[in-house]
Amino acid sequence: AKLLLLFTCLFFVCLLGFLVQARTMRRFLRPGHDPVRERLKRELFQFNKTVEHGFPHQPSALGYSPFLHLMAIGTRSGAIKLYGAPGVEFVGLHEENNTVMQIHFIPDQCQLVTLLDDNSLHLWSLKQHSGASELWEDHRFTLKGPPGSPPSAAQITAVLPHSSREVLYLGTESGNIFVVELPSFGVLEDRTITSEAVLRWIPEDYCNRRSCELVEALQEHPKNPDQILIGYSRGLIVLWDRTSLSISFQQLENLSWQRDGSKFISCHYDGSYTQWPVSNDNRQSLPLENLVPYGPFPCKAISKIYWQTTRNGLPYIIFQGGMPRASYGDRHSISVIHGSQQIAFDFTSRVIDFFIIFSSEPTAEFDDPSAMVVLAEEELIVIDLKSAGWPAVHPPYLASLHCSAITCSHHVSNIPLKLWERIISAGSKQNVHFSNMPWPIDGGTNIAPDPPQRDLLLTGHEDGTVRFWDASGVCLHLLYKLSTVRVFLTDADPNDNMNTMGEDEWPPLRKVGTFDPYSDDPRLGIQKIYLCKYSGYLAVAGTAGQVLVMELNDEGAEHVVDHVEADLLQDQEGYRWKGHEKLKTRDGPVQFEAGFQPFVLVQCQPPAVVTSLALHSEWKLVAFGTSHGFGLFDHQQKRLVFVKCTLHPSDQLALEGPLSRVKSLKKSLRQSFRRIRRSRVSSRKRRGGGGNTSEVRGILQEMELAPVQRKIEARSAEDSFTGFVRTLYFADTFLRDSSRHCPSLWAGTNGGTVYAFCLRVPPAERRMDEPVRAEQAKEIQLMHRAPVVSILVLDGRNIPLPEPLEVAHDLSKSPDMQGSHQLLVVSEEQFKVFTLPKVSSKLKLKLTALEGCRVRKVMVANFGSCKTDDYNENDLAVLTNLGDIQIISLPFLKLQIRYPCIRKEDVSGIASCVFTKYGQGFYLISPSEFERFSLSTKWLVEPRCVVDVPEVSSNNHTHSRSVMENASRKSR
Repeated sequence: AKLLLLFTCLFFVCLLGFLVQARTMRRFLRPGHDPVRERLKRELFQFNKTVEHGFPHQPSALGYSPFLHLMAIGTRSGAIKLYGAPGVEFVGLHEENNTVMQIHFIPDQCQLVTLLDDNSLHLWSLKQHSGASELWEDHRFTLKGPPGSPPSAAQITAVLPHSSREVLYLGTESGNIFVVELPSFGVLEDRTITSEAVLRWIPEDYCNRRSCELVEALQEHPKNPDQILIGYSRGLIVLWDRTSLSISFQQLENLSWQRDGSKFISCHYDGSYTQWPVSNDNRQSLPLENLVPYGPFPCKAISKIYWQTTRNGLPYIIFQGGMPRASYGDRHSISVIHGSQQIAFDFTSRVIDFFIIFSSEPTAEFDDPSAMVVLAEEELIVIDLKSAGWPAVHPPYLASLHCSAITCSHHVSNIPLKLWERIISAGSKQNVHFSNMPWPIDGGTNIAPDPPQRDLLLTGHEDGTVRFWDASGVCLHLLYKLSTVRVFLTDADPNDNMNTMGEDEWPPLRKVGTFDPYSDDPRLGIQKIYLCKYSGYLAVAGTAGQVLVMELNDEGAEHVVDHVEADLLQDQEGYRWKGHEKLKTRDGPVQFEAGFQPFVLVQCQPPAVVTSLALHSEWKLVAFGTSHGFGLFDHQQKRLVFVKCTLHPSDQLALEGPLSRVKSLKKSLRQSFRRIRRSRVSSRKRRGGGGNTSEVRGILQEMELAPVQRKIEARSAEDSFTGFVRTLYFADTFLRDSSRHCPSLWAGTNGGTVYAFCLRVPPAERRMDEPVRAEQAKEIQLMHRAPVVSILVLDGRNIPLPEPLEVAHDLSKSPDMQGSHQLLVVSEEQFKVFTLPKVSSKLKLKLTALEGCRVRKVMVANFGSCKTDDYNENDLAVLTNLGDIQIISLPFLKLQIRYPCIRKEDVSGIASCVFTKYGQGFYLISPSEFERFSLSTKWLVEPRCVVDVPEVSSNNHTHSRSVMENASRKSR
């Protein structure tokens, strides 16, 4: 009997253990594999980084191929980018990530050579691969000097691709010139031009005075490929073909041939240039002309020069630098001289390099330059040399996005044609000073299909401007620029001209370029933008609590901007704003140009940064929020509907403003330590209170959590910025009862609170007679007080409510008002679905937070199948603070797929990310560049182009070679 009892006990113990283990394992099991859904996910979702918009960050080198009509830009990070006609783009990246020092196209070939600052040479080719053309790195090579020689013996300073397309001439610091074969980079030692060999051909009196040190320039004779013009930095210039010329003793900067080869021009460190005839004997040549254009006082070096012939006999002399040192030593200039015309173009950032576009036909007798292309440190500028006054050309790509620092972005998909045309018309009136010349860098042909829709990307800037970009295709093109400065009184007059000096002055300076990193007043900075594409209403909010509501006007107009103040503290005692003052406004009528014109200004008090903004153009309402609260404004009656203070009594940090950072840091550290202490104390209580029973209970509680989730650390109501309003949302839904729906406004705060207000909006016929009324109906406090990132209402078919006026324009189905609505609240920690109107919890998904994961951006995106047009679905696109993107299904909140997108260390990139309505996105990879990506298999914008590569035979006859097609930006 005892044995039977023992076996019975053992059986029940084993059974209990099995049940506990089974329960535990069930927690860790994933849902069953659904092959149908997995196939559908492959048809819907795919991550691709497609194209980089904007201006390359930290450019370091420039190259141009007259043969291909392609331009190449190299950067300090080792990237090279090729550009041709709009839409023709290629990108490659050196593995070394070293600075690109020089770029040279191989004559009459689809190849180029790059020189990096580690002294390595790289050969790149455009090749056809699997039906598409790609930019491939073929070979790399590092020049080595003789054994025991110093590093300068092999340090490359000048590169000359020979017209034979078979060799490169490499000038070095030591004065030696090496010849290497292409494409193998094999050194032809028997063809090396040593400095000793050069000195043997130079008269003795010059050998002793200047030595052949550091090759500064190498130029091939335009008519005789056997002759190479060599320029040494100390002033010696040699035409190498058993004939030598020793000339100028000014420090040499660069050389340039005249087209017929009868003369060349040299430029020097003292700001002079000299024209020389080609001598056929072995003696010193005498200069034809020696000029210091901006002398006689000491001038900056002329670092590069072109001498371009024309049919009218007057040459173009174009050179970089040469300005008087004392007065203009800080200017970045390029001068153009043509007969009596002379202009010194003054650039807003350092000039990296420039080239001239001229007739490249071998049989052409004259250069006849048409355009000057200048790569500055912060922008690309093209000057039309054919039109009177030499105006700038409006660029179709390579825009200087950061001409003033970008502070926010807003994307609007599928713009109606009428609004699109009105925006373009307003922009064209701003561009009257630009040239009508077609874009001169026109290599290749864009064969990508026309964009399926018109998309706008709006960027807000630190100087108070909003720029409207055509983001429909590969080229991000500026359509229109809006300035909010005219509304306010600032130190700078908006009518001030950038040209502080006229062309009648000497030197004849003309300011060119748009890059201007300095803001007249940082309070002007744009923080939030909201555009209604159906009504043309635009709301723009700034750093000093200003909210401007605008409408589109096709003509310039003068009118008064109405002012309304919104006191978010509601005169509560004990609060005192310590930050910046509000912006002063102009009295009386203000003159506005055609485009978006403000008609009302709402000024938040205190004048803190506007943190959230929503516009409902059908109800004529705009909602705004700051770190102190939020308000609702009726922009039709120009009346404040209500304000709500969300500031916690203990949160003094929200009143200090952005200038008081020392106290902020101290307080943040104190609060961090308090959280750590609370966490440790609570864990000690769990461990120490109940012995083994408490430990087991704690372990079981941990087991209750799914393996991809974690416990959320509750935040205290005393934490800073709990009243910070993160999101605002308008919805027509069931808020009071399930029988009647009504307009509503929802607000979510940094402290995990959601406020819901019922709105009574009078019908259209009484809209101006009766006021809009609001009444708070709900207040939801999330258990862990996690910041609320987004709020969304789903209709009876589990579809997000349409945008304002979307149904009225027949672009969306009417929402289902028969079934029950659901409220989705997205916090940094989790997604939670509530039923409406009772606001009872229905479903939740805790975000993976094992590594500190938090939601940073979220948006509903529509994904269509790439296999059929009959299927599409709405999902949540979510960006986390780790830089990964997750796609989560609606309404069941199931994780579909996760993609790594942005480095988690790239805080500014994560903060700048903006999603589009159709599963694409943009984020800043540098202050001047947006990376575009796609999460959809159907909606994809990437370069697709063909490049006709003429093949030049030895007898100079040309025939067409293969067509190369660029389907994606590939590099190795």
